[in-house]
Amino acid sequence: MPAQSQLQAQTGRAAGARLHTGPASHLREEYDRWQRLFDAQPAIVERYLDGQARTLADAILQRQSQARFTLPDAVITDPSNKAGATEKVPAELREQVIGGLLDRLTRADIGVLIRERLTELEQSPNRAVAVSAGLLRHTTAIYMVRGMLPSGRSVTYTPDDDEEIPTLPAPGDIEPESAITAASDAIAEEGAGDTAGRGELLVPYVPYARKFYLPRWVAFDDRDRLLVNSVGEAEAHVASMQRFIGVLHAAVALAPYMVADEVYQSKHYGMLGQLINQGRALARYQTREIIRVIKQRAGANDLNRGLSLSLPYFDDQDLVMKTHNFEVIPGGRIMFVPAFVVRASLLEQAKVAQDTRLSPSTRKHLLAELRMLEQAFAN
Repeated sequence: MPAQSQLQAQTGRAAGARLHTGPASHLREEYDRWQRLFDAQPAIVERYLDGQARTLADAILQRQSQARFTLPDAVITDPSNKAGATEKVPAELREQVIGGLLDRLTRADIGVLIRERLTELEQSPNRAVAVSAGLLRHTTAIYMVRGMLPSGRSVTYTPDDDEEIPTLPAPGDIEPESAITAASDAIAEEGAGDTAGRGELLVPYVPYARKFYLPRWVAFDDRDRLLVNSVGEAEAHVASMQRFIGVLHAAVALAPYMVADEVYQSKHYGMLGQLINQGRALARYQTREIIRVIKQRAGANDLNRGLSLSLPYFDDQDLVMKTHNFEVIPGGRIMFVPAFVVRASLLEQAKVAQDTRLSPSTRKHLLAELRMLEQAFAN
């Protein structure tokens, strides 16, 4: 988890600058070295590595029980060699199978097994084998970042107060609302028509959604109003963003120097801010639904046998939705009084404020939801 948190803190151009000049500059050097080696390979070897990379990436992300890959028959081991001379990989070392019966029984992580096998091959005394394994690691990580994930628009986020991770669209990115379009209308892009002159392209995203990296997965606006058809669809969008970040983290786990890749930096920065923003909006929306249901059931005298709550919140360290569970009214025949909710909310705020297991920004987010609960029943 600390490594993941460190990755989450690296954003935008500042991260790139640190990779060039800071202690992590060796990651940039390693990334450039492997990229030069890959660029030096003949086209047929590059295509072969691309095919093997797809196989390994699928095995890692689908958590298959077994993986197979084959090293190229020959590679260029020195990019400065102008003659393009290749070194052969011994035939008996080309075929590699990862994940045996014992690994399947113990449910070993195939990603860990692949990383261990590639590390073993990179330590081989045979130069061609070592370079082939390194090239395959590099190509697989590149494919994960650039080939498996869609690219989004250029965005700039700003932090909410003193939060470490920027999650709010920068004011300069805000597009003015139109007096003749509704929030749900498609937006016509100027100059986006096709060459046949059939008019402008209609983009089915409201202006607020288009302030984020991938508007297709924006489910809430800046007031936590639902932009999609259902909460289930919003949850699916959050899950898609979590998978996006998961692929990036898998690529860095395979090749840590991928943090130096500009495409990785852009995608990680853009999607991380969007995911946290939308995850928190989903939690706040669900909290308001909880408040509504409590008031509805209280009005029907259906809360006189106790009340326990599971308050949803978004953890920006683990990047998942979690629940904060607490008791409002103990079980039994106790008449519901709104003051019980206020009292329980205040008690939980005191506990959460001292909970060091949560990041400061997650703690602030959860405290805001508890205050929403308190204020909803304070009067």
